Amino acid sequence: MENSLSITVDVEDWYHIPSVSGSTFSVYKDVDDFFENWTERYDYLSEPTKRVLDLFDEYNIKATFFVVADVVDNYPGLVESIAERGHEIACHGLHHACKIDPKTKEPLMSVEEFEKNTLEAKRILEKASGQEVIGYRAPNALIGGWMLDSLEKLGFKYDSSVCVNSIYNKTDSTLEGVSTYPYHSESGSLNTGPKRNIVEHPWAYYDVAGFKVPTSGGPMLRFLGAHMMLKGLKQSLKRGNTVFYFHPIDISYEKFPQIGKGRPMYWAIKGNVVENRIKYIMKKLKNVTFDCLNENYS
Repeated sequence: MENSLSITVDVEDWYHIPSVSGSTFSVYKDVDDFFENWTERYDYLSEPTKRVLDLFDEYNIKATFFVVADVVDNYPGLVESIAERGHEIACHGLHHACKIDPKTKEPLMSVEEFEKNTLEAKRILEKASGQEVIGYRAPNALIGGWMLDSLEKLGFKYDSSVCVNSIYNKTDSTLEGVSTYPYHSESGSLNTGPKRNIVEHPWAYYDVAGFKVPTSGGPMLRFLGAHMMLKGLKQSLKRGNTVFYFHPIDISYEKFPQIGKGRPMYWAIKGNVVENRIKYIMKKLKNVTFDCLNENYS
C-alpha cells in the first residue's frame, strides 16, 4: 500500500506564540493576561485561514486542523467553517500554553491540570465542529511522555508532536528508535514501546549522512525553503506515512504587532513567499496520497 502524507494546519494567531504568551519567557503570562491588557486589533488569523481553505479546495485536499480551543470564542464561526469544508478538527490545547519547560523539559503543570484543561478544550472543539476530536498536537511541539498517558486516558487516539532531528529535542525523552512514521510509545515516555490505544505521528526529517534536518514545515518552511522541505518529505515517505504542517499566519500578508521577547526575526519570512512554497510542495507531491490523520491512526 502506498504511503500517505497528512497535511496538517496549526490554527493559532500571532499572540499564541511563546515569545508573546503562554511560556516561561513570554511578555504575557497567558492568553487571558493578553486579552486583559491588549486593547488593539488582535485578529490576524481569520483572513489567511480562509485562504488556506480555498487553497485546499483548489488542490482537492482534506487536512487535519489542530485548533487552539480559545479560537472558538475569539473568532466566531471560524472553526465551524473549517469543519463545514470537510476537514478534521483536532486539539492544539486550550490556550496554547507550554506544558513542559523549553529548557529543562520539566512539567509546567500538574497531570490533573493538564487533563482538566485538555478535556475542556476537547469538548469546546467537539461542540463547535460537530466532530469527535481524537487528535492532539502539543503547543510549540513541547511534549512529554506523561502527556500521552493522559491523552490516552481522555480518549484521544493519536498525537502528532514529536520531531526527531539533530538540531533540537522538544521532548522529555531520548526518542530512541523513533523515525518519521507512526509508532506506539512506552508508558510515561516517547521512546518506542508496545502497542497501546494511542499512536504517535512524528514529523518528517531529511537524513544527510546521519544529520537529521527537520523538514515537516512550520518555521523550517519559512527559514529553509521549499526544496529542503520537499527532499525531507520525499525521503520520509519512503520510510512510511508522514506529516507536513504550517500555520495560516505563515501566509498572512500583514505585519504583526511588534511585541515578543527573543525572536526579532521570527516573522521575517511569510506571506506570498511561504504560500508559493506550500503550493510548490503540493504540486510536486501531486501523485502522493493525502489524508487526514483521523484516517490513519491505528
